[in-house]
Amino acid sequence: MSKRQTASAAALPSLPDRGNVLSDVEQLGIGMFWATDAEGRLAFLSQRALTDLGLTAADVIGKPLTQVFSEAEADPDAAHQRGIGFKLKAHSKIEEHVVAIAAANARSPELGTRWWRLNGRPLVDGSGTFLGYRGSALDITSQYARDTQTARHSQVDELTGLANRRKLGQRLTATLAAFRASQRSCALMMLDLDRFKHVNDTMGHPAGDELLKQVAERLKSIIGDSGEVGRLGGDEFQVLLPDMDDRGTLGELANRVVQSLSQPYQVIGRRAIIGTSVGIAIAPYDGVDTDDLTRAADMALYAAKEARGGTFCFFTTGLRDAATKTAKLGERLRDAVDRGDLNLAYQPLVDPATNEVRSFEALLRWHDEQDGPISPADFIPIAENDDLILNIGEMALRQACQDAMQWPDTIQVAVNVSAKQFVRPGFRKTVAAALEASGLAPSRLELEITESVFVGDLEAVDAVFRDLKKLGVRLALDDFGTGYSSLAYLKHGHFDKIKIDQSFVRGCTENGDINPAIISAIVALAKALDMVTVAEGVEAMDELELVRARGADLVQGYVYSPAIRQDAVLSRFADGTMQVKPSGPPRHRAERISIFRKVGLIHEDHYYDVILRNLSKTGARITGLAGVPKGTDVVLDLGHGQLVVSKVANATESSQGLQFETALISDGSGGFMTRHRISPYSLAEAGIPLAALGAGAFPLAKWREGHKSPPTFVQLDLGL
Repeated sequence: MSKRQTASAAALPSLPDRGNVLSDVEQLGIGMFWATDAEGRLAFLSQRALTDLGLTAADVIGKPLTQVFSEAEADPDAAHQRGIGFKLKAHSKIEEHVVAIAAANARSPELGTRWWRLNGRPLVDGSGTFLGYRGSALDITSQYARDTQTARHSQVDELTGLANRRKLGQRLTATLAAFRASQRSCALMMLDLDRFKHVNDTMGHPAGDELLKQVAERLKSIIGDSGEVGRLGGDEFQVLLPDMDDRGTLGELANRVVQSLSQPYQVIGRRAIIGTSVGIAIAPYDGVDTDDLTRAADMALYAAKEARGGTFCFFTTGLRDAATKTAKLGERLRDAVDRGDLNLAYQPLVDPATNEVRSFEALLRWHDEQDGPISPADFIPIAENDDLILNIGEMALRQACQDAMQWPDTIQVAVNVSAKQFVRPGFRKTVAAALEASGLAPSRLELEITESVFVGDLEAVDAVFRDLKKLGVRLALDDFGTGYSSLAYLKHGHFDKIKIDQSFVRGCTENGDINPAIISAIVALAKALDMVTVAEGVEAMDELELVRARGADLVQGYVYSPAIRQDAVLSRFADGTMQVKPSGPPRHRAERISIFRKVGLIHEDHYYDVILRNLSKTGARITGLAGVPKGTDVVLDLGHGQLVVSKVANATESSQGLQFETALISDGSGGFMTRHRISPYSLAEAGIPLAALGAGAFPLAKWREGHKSPPTFVQLDLGL
């Protein structure tokens, strides 16, 4: 070495030892180091790491790396990364992989769980033999805690602790995408609380917040592990139910939700009752993506609220048309009210022991110039969602009092009162004004109130009841047992009469029906509380005999008389004899829906077009085929994957009565449907695209083509 080289070397600073550098990196907190052997066992861990964890080398060295480090399940990115065990087996690079070291691995539990970010590379020798991993680690516990808390706040409703709208949307989108690939089903429930706003307004926002928390707890208790409950905002909730498509099971679950959320709440030292309406849609039948399924569930929810609230409704394609029809009907209803086109008819309430009329119920009737008679079931819900019900209700009250003045003094008149009327300030004055204008004695006026009036602030409701009782009018609880729970409320003694809802009367004579026991229980309860009972909706003689035997004081229904106009009332009882004789079919027939629509009928390898004339839970009447003998096995295609195995129970030249092998169930909005449907995925596999499931389509139309044998039946002209 020359003198110049020697001098230059002497001028260079001495290089630090590599081991010292690594030690300095650790001590400065910049990083830590680890290594494994070829079997994935931890072979080295920095002393700084051991010190921070309160461990010794003996605690971890020699143990599998996957036992020392666990996946950070709370990591927002954990769902998108391969597990560390997978990477170790595959000898893959480990990059920015977050792991957790549980407190159980530490000598000092107070240290808590720590989170590290690992990086590592597989080490191989010159011959390519895998020797293990060498890597670094960085403690990110503080940052991780902040990140997970931020992520949680972005996905959790702060008030209730449920999933929020953002998380629900992400979960629904991810679930539907995954389920499309695996051809699985998923149900979506949309919930809206009935009359929550009234509680919020009358009891204050703190009470409203407390109420929402209790609703959330009840929902979580009911749904359990079956699905995920979330709050969309305000008083709207959503339930995601993977792998559910049995509409019978879903209906039972929805009914439990309605009943549970309708039980009384203790809120800030006061008692309140609300209710809920539920809309249900099921993928892939009602939609295959988030927007479609959510829109379908929303439409079903709207239908449930339109029906009467406190119920559930499944999505059907008919709801789209019904929504348009409802909007148009609402416009015509307002015009009809302005013109005074709504009138009253009166249905008698009869003593079944003597057949004597004790009172009449005033029922609204509307004859539209365009569509003829409009059912109250169609226009009353529209009026309920509008202030129209206030004008209509006041008109009905005044007219009923005037008409009753022309009846014998012993006959009372009952008038229905909506919840919106009842809680409106000044309702007592409205009733008093109607009595004064007509001259009717208060004791002859009976106000029929549904259980929905109990929804809200019960102290305010109690005050209205007391005012009405002081006025001297009678009070009846209508549709008892079908809506919000009011059993405990009966003990306050406001009511003079309980009306047993017709849903308990219809079919009460069928074998195995539990409704007779329910009727007996209600009658016994009423007698104990010194109240009169009315059995509503009695149509057949066997039903009349049953409710009479069970002790009902009064009977109302077609078995005695439909609702008749005032002139008919005066004419029928002109001689002063207030009696009617029962008249009706000997036995109850299963409820049937009159209908007229094109459906399909499958027999062997042929698909026929038929007209569905009426439909019940257990059978149907069809026309459009000739030559169909009694006893023939067929499959009725109601559309959208709804197939009903049936047998021809009776037949004429062009009409057949079908008996179903399995009974249909209620769709929640007055119709019937099958519990299960043929999956559109199965139809798609058969060469029928999902788009073929649109309204009016026949998913099984492939039977029209490729017949292997001549058709057995004669296809008639449907005349459509």
